[in-house]
Amino acid sequence: MTGLVTAIRQYDGPPVRFMEVCGTHTAAIAQNGIRSLLPETIRLVSGPGCPVCVTVTAYLDRLIALSKEPDTVVVSFGDLLRVPGSKGSLSDGKAEGGRVRMVYSPMEVLDLAGKNPDTTFVFAAVGFETTAPVYALLLKQAKEQGIENIRLLTSLKTMPPVIEWVCRKGQVDGFLAPGHVSVVTGSRIFEPLAERYRLPFAVAGFSGESILAALYGLTKCRGRGTVLNLYPSVVTRDGNRQAREAVEECFAPCDAAWRGIGIIKGSGLRLKAEYERFDAGSGGLMEDREANRSCRCAQVLVGRLEPAGCPLFGKACTPAMPQGACMVSTEGSCYHAFLSAEGGISR
Repeated sequence: MTGLVTAIRQYDGPPVRFMEVCGTHTAAIAQNGIRSLLPETIRLVSGPGCPVCVTVTAYLDRLIALSKEPDTVVVSFGDLLRVPGSKGSLSDGKAEGGRVRMVYSPMEVLDLAGKNPDTTFVFAAVGFETTAPVYALLLKQAKEQGIENIRLLTSLKTMPPVIEWVCRKGQVDGFLAPGHVSVVTGSRIFEPLAERYRLPFAVAGFSGESILAALYGLTKCRGRGTVLNLYPSVVTRDGNRQAREAVEECFAPCDAAWRGIGIIKGSGLRLKAEYERFDAGSGGLMEDREANRSCRCAQVLVGRLEPAGCPLFGKACTPAMPQGACMVSTEGSCYHAFLSAEGGISR
């Protein structure tokens, strides 16, 4: 890794901004102290790659309301429980009598629903192309097993439309492409954007060495519309066809609302007609209204503002008392910036 650090510090081109669009990359960059290894001319900014962070408040408000309906349990991963909606979080809803259960896999819902046929289990289906195949598998198995008391409240999004939204702003010189997403989609999904905007994309793994190699590759390809696959052990150009086919069977593209961005056409996934009976009312959840109007999570999410630029950062907003989604998730840029400022595991 020493050789990579030396090589990247020798960059003598104009100042550049590279954006990572993967929450796991955001965490890995912080944990490996990547920013401290770069010359001043290379700046890293975090993009809308944390699925929890880009989930709008209307969706969270709907989950809280569902948790308080009779004979209904909302099921979620732990990272969503404390994300603020417009008036509170799922954890707050649970404290007020809502029924909320944390799981580690969506497939646990099959067992819960099978053992409790009089209860409706609503899974908070949040994610990108990485998790959509798991939700498709859940739906297919529920259908095959005749389990009818499972519902999904979907907030599923796809990467290319939001990356194009960033490209159109013209403030980024290259992308650290999302490794997990690329396993499913293949690296070729970024080729049209690279060619259209003449920007390099580098698919990377999650070690410090892999990230540095990708950043070095981006500097060498500055101004060229090319896609580098620096994670060939798990990412191919064509991706996982079986996973994509499962998603295509259950979901269709739709417009989606992104926290801090607004509505992006064709950037979401909705249940197809054959599976609509499993929907928990996902349509129309577009409103995005921060409970604390001073929160600048929206600007942080798209690289317009560094976390420390928010007036709440480290004061009213900490991991113990988060005011915005970027401080809640362990993939959030504010969370890692706070740890860095406090001398935690991130640097």
